[in-house]
Amino acid sequence: MLNMAGLGILQRWRLHLIICLSCLLLVGGCSSNWSETGAGKIFKIGTEPAYPPMEFQGPGGELQGFDIDLMKAIATAAGFQVNFQSLPFDGLIPALQAKTIDAAISSITITQDRAKTVSFSRPYFKSGLAVAVRKDNKDITNFDSLKNKKIAVQIGTTGAEKAKSIPGAQVRSFDSTPLALQELVNGNADAAIGDAPVILYAINTGNLPAVKIISQLLTQEYFGIATSKNSPNLTLINQGLTKVLQNGIYTQIYQKWFQTTPPQLPEKLPFTTATATGISALLTCASVILQSLPILLQGALITLLLTIFSITIGLVGGSLIGILRLSRIEIVRWLTRAYVDFLRGTPLLVQIFMIYFGIPAIAQELGFTFSFNQFAAAVIALSLNSAAYIAEIVRAGIESIEPGQTEAAQSLGLDAVQTMRYVIFPQALQRMLPPLGNEFISLLKDTSLVAVIGFEELFRKGQLIVSQNYRAFEIYAAVALVYLCLTLISSHFFSKLEIWMNPVKRSRQAKP
Repeated sequence: MLNMAGLGILQRWRLHLIICLSCLLLVGGCSSNWSETGAGKIFKIGTEPAYPPMEFQGPGGELQGFDIDLMKAIATAAGFQVNFQSLPFDGLIPALQAKTIDAAISSITITQDRAKTVSFSRPYFKSGLAVAVRKDNKDITNFDSLKNKKIAVQIGTTGAEKAKSIPGAQVRSFDSTPLALQELVNGNADAAIGDAPVILYAINTGNLPAVKIISQLLTQEYFGIATSKNSPNLTLINQGLTKVLQNGIYTQIYQKWFQTTPPQLPEKLPFTTATATGISALLTCASVILQSLPILLQGALITLLLTIFSITIGLVGGSLIGILRLSRIEIVRWLTRAYVDFLRGTPLLVQIFMIYFGIPAIAQELGFTFSFNQFAAAVIALSLNSAAYIAEIVRAGIESIEPGQTEAAQSLGLDAVQTMRYVIFPQALQRMLPPLGNEFISLLKDTSLVAVIGFEELFRKGQLIVSQNYRAFEIYAAVALVYLCLTLISSHFFSKLEIWMNPVKRSRQAKP
């Protein structure tokens, strides 16, 4: 009986195994069919959703815009699915090179330099650059009158390249076109150069009532969908784009966003280029780093100066706030605690935006013109933030001194100020020095955040180089090494200073 039962169980397991293998073969056959037609594939599409009407976030956080609608239509026509990923514009091509995304659609103009590092689809949009100024500006009437003016642009765009050709122009680059236009509205720039459809959309929707366009279509440009070099996905994307252009869906999407008939588009790329490989690629890599070092070292000097200015002001303000936090007056303690909590509880990046963009915008709403110099805004933001952290270091350092020190000073007839100056603070400073050194190094690295307001310190210098040659890994590796050198030198300096200020350590080191 037991043998017969075991035999029955074995037969049932064989039947189940045959059924499972059949299902796997069926699924495998279906998967093979999907791979041939493109159905079932999910493409990761990079985009920067801060470029209305091409791509932007809607009220509910969903992605909208011409590029978004077009990419969805292409996916439907070609039989694949899309998964959009938000990236900064200057990070799209590096992401394609690293193959962390399959394609990018973000109003990327097809240029000779870009075609060296990525492969483009057939053109899907005809555009051109426009010059925008404030409505009350009577001096700038055309492109030629931009000489010796302050020009706001988006980093890595053809508008930024066009601005460099203007004699004597002071070009200020920002991470997005809305920030460049806000720089113009705040009065920190005389003009802004960007894609005409984007600026026109911002003006027509009432978002930029104080801005007008003086020159349209300075250049004739075409946008393309970018993929990694020689990507197998490009053929499928081109097939879908061709279908959309032929079946009238492209015209419907274009009319939805621009209320006009789309222009004719060429069928082929204007150029193709090959990429370097092997030893040639290694030599190119070394050459790129060596060529970029002088510019990066200039940025390193600016970073160091910015750090020294900010830490000096922050040290004075933080020491005062830290002492006031120990005050017996309750309202003083409450105000200083509120300052520390706010500055430490909000991101430094947000604080930089509030100071540089927010305060001038509020001032204009109140009826008077006010603007910040980039260096001044950077120093103010970094100093205020650093002061909050230094205040806690000072408070903790003072409270670490034994109460008997204060009592001994009072017994000698010293008042509160003299006790703090001659007895408490000198001892506390020795204990505060290591965390103060850490704060200096942290601030040194945090200076990279002021790149968002166009201040050209070390990190921004690297971004500008990448926007020209698209060699992201080499340039950012060089930037990291420069930062590492600065932090190591700073760490060594504070270690020596700590020994010099400590008599015990100094005497030990002086002994043979």
